Amino acid sequence: MDVFSHGLWGGVAFGRKNRRSFITACAFGVAPDLLSFGVLFVLMVFGFTTLPDFSLEPPDPASIPQYVHALYNITHSLIVFMGIFGLLWLYVKRPVWESLAWMLHILVDIPTHSYDFFPTPFLWPASGFMVDGVPWSSPWIFIPNVILLAGAYLWFFVIRSRLSRLQKK
Repeated sequence: MDVFSHGLWGGVAFGRKNRRSFITACAFGVAPDLLSFGVLFVLMVFGFTTLPDFSLEPPDPASIPQYVHALYNITHSLIVFMGIFGLLWLYVKRPVWESLAWMLHILVDIPTHSYDFFPTPFLWPASGFMVDGVPWSSPWIFIPNVILLAGAYLWFFVIRSRLSRLQKK
């Protein structure tokens, strides 16, 4: 799934307490992609590398530096996520529920990435098993995703607040 959708789903699913919670959940939702592909784009902006050719669909994975693949394995692993969730819990002395947006990111990526371009290594490092899913860029995934996101945010920001105002009367 695209990075923006991950952030939006994370925010609406796990950040509904307040604005800070929402922003935190959005950040955790985009973290797996930001921590892997973001490094490539930062290096590109500062002139240390060039952008791979994204004109092909899907792009050639071999054109993407190996460190991005390694970081992707780490950031898209449920095993790594569970470790980070546990460490956060120990550090702040309570579960950080907004961090579950990271787990949601991984779970959504499993069926929406194909073997052709960055299948999700959700059991890394214990197993190399991956699912050959339908790419998120497919209209069968992308269009319903946009419609469901619009519906979720319509519910969250409009309908839910109107219902709560009616119940207070």
